[in-house]
Amino acid sequence: MYFTDRGIEELENRRGEEEVTLGWVAEQLRTFVDLNPDFEVPVERLATWLARLDDEDDD
Repeated sequence: MYFTDRGIEELENRRGEEEVTLGWVAEQLRTFVDLNPDFEVPVERLATWLARLDDEDDD
């Protein structure tokens, strides 16, 4: 298990049953980056990856 899996598992365990919009997730990511500017690049990469999941050209 990667260290980051712990946070993902906690998120799933604590909030996995909730339904949220991607707009809400985007706002939370913006708030996180505002509070933690050192994480701007990884959050940007994650957001871009999520946004492009259905792109057939990126296979």
